[in-house]
Amino acid sequence: LLIAAAPALSKRKNVEVDDNYFVSEGSPRTITVKKNDTVVWEWEGRNPHNVTVTRGPVKFSSRTKTSGSYSKKLTRRGTYRILCTVHAPTMRMRLRVE
Repeated sequence: LLIAAAPALSKRKNVEVDDNYFVSEGSPRTITVKKNDTVVWEWEGRNPHNVTVTRGPVKFSSRTKTSGSYSKKLTRRGTYRILCTVHAPTMRMRLRVE
């Protein structure tokens, strides 16, 4: 009998980028994903925004834009503090990678 360990399938998590919040209006949100998942930020509003990690295991950022999406495969566990530098400090979120 041959048994092979199958690698865990990575998933995709979509995050809304709107005027002027991530995910939904109100207090900053925390999104939790698994290691090797891909997070896709999708621009929904009309204002310019970006995705910028200010603290976390890995720093990354998108360019400032008004439409489209930005994706990142998360390969390092930890908590990422993310904000839009155009609308800082109020437009922010946390991303936990388990």
